[in-house]
Amino acid sequence: MLFFQLSSFELGAFLFAVLLGATGLGAIFGRRARHLSEGLKEPFGVLQAALLGVVGLLLAFGLSLAVSRYEDRRANVVTAANAIGTTYLRAQTLGEPTRSTSLALLTAYTHNAISISEHVPGSGQARDAARREAQIERRLWAQAAGALDRAPLASAPKLYVETLNDMFDAETARVIALSNRVPTAVFVLELAGAAIALALLAAYMAIAGRGELAIVLAAVLVAFLLLVTADLDRPTRGLIRVPDTALTEQLAAMSEPPAAPAPTRGG
Repeated sequence: MLFFQLSSFELGAFLFAVLLGATGLGAIFGRRARHLSEGLKEPFGVLQAALLGVVGLLLAFGLSLAVSRYEDRRANVVTAANAIGTTYLRAQTLGEPTRSTSLALLTAYTHNAISISEHVPGSGQARDAARREAQIERRLWAQAAGALDRAPLASAPKLYVETLNDMFDAETARVIALSNRVPTAVFVLELAGAAIALALLAAYMAIAGRGELAIVLAAVLVAFLLLVTADLDRPTRGLIRVPDTALTEQLAAMSEPPAAPAPTRGG
């Protein structure tokens, strides 16, 4: 998405420039066409009213898409943190040396999961963090497979393998959701529709000779609404971010001594 590559300041400046520029052009046209007010006022009024209704629906649709994705990302963070916590607890029931190695790898895995949430999706740093995560997953799976091979009838390795797989799935869903954004076409349609509607409204009000300041305020409000919609779709930067509190709290819990002692049997 082109708009996603811009910084928050650049995106805000672009939105305000487009919408205020369209409003200004509409007002200029309306002033120049004021002598035709009797013939233009009625068709302009009908057209701008219809466009404003359509644009209102588009803005509400785009905002609802962004909010739903934001809520999904928040839920994915909690799911991933819970999966890591359960896996960490079950790793404590494994025999040595698998137990110590797995606990250390799970701590590193949580560190890396937090790192992913701090980088812009698709950036070089995010791709490096994803590669490190994949490497840790392979090592964790190798350790789990070894424990299962050494004790195929024991319940602890089986339960651990099951939870480990759930943890991988939850983390994959979380990472993919970070890049799941509102389609560019929807955002472009919202911006173009809002610009046209505001231009027509400004022209109509200029022809009527009243309320031009209110149109400027309306343009500012619409620009803010579009900026919030885009900001909700930028989970690792901007004013509205997806909190990684659940992951950081899980990492803090991992700094405490394991709750379960090491089993006396091998695993």
